[in-house]
Amino acid sequence: MEKETKKVEAKEKPFWQELLSYIVLIIVVLLIKHYVVSPVRVNGISMVPTLKDKDYMLLNKIGYRVGKIKRFDIVVVDYDGEYIIKRVIGLPGDKVEYRNNKLYINGKYVEENYTREDMDNYNITSLGQSTVPKDYYFVLGDNRPVSKDSRIIGFVPRKNILGKSTFTLLPFDRFGSKK
Repeated sequence: MEKETKKVEAKEKPFWQELLSYIVLIIVVLLIKHYVVSPVRVNGISMVPTLKDKDYMLLNKIGYRVGKIKRFDIVVVDYDGEYIIKRVIGLPGDKVEYRNNKLYINGKYVEENYTREDMDNYNITSLGQSTVPKDYYFVLGDNRPVSKDSRIIGFVPRKNILGKSTFTLLPFDRFGSKK
């Protein structure tokens, strides 16, 4: 018995169908980048040693739409059109104070494992409030002596926090999750 080979010809899609599939793909990618996740670049040394200048990270934009901002999260803040990466220290209602290079939240000592830099004595009352206002956050860079953070720019409104960024993509030797 001889096997018959049938030649199957693929039908060529019309040009407009092919073009439409590429347009849909581009729209999906743009929507994901705009609403879900996008790359961000660290500019400067304000988060050393955790993050380094020119690190590329993923910005999780959807996490805070469904979850809460937590103390010590690394966040991207829109400060006058400039994106800065900082660490959340004070949540709404918190009283934040540094005494003898130690962090106190609401009068209780809180250990910080991510910075090696000394922090001068500081109290948020210097910003004109005794506690972090509702819908605002107190953020600091890990490299305290050079960081442009809430000590300079004031409390950060919730609406200016674009998302959480803890995963480094590049350079490859720094690939992975950062806390």
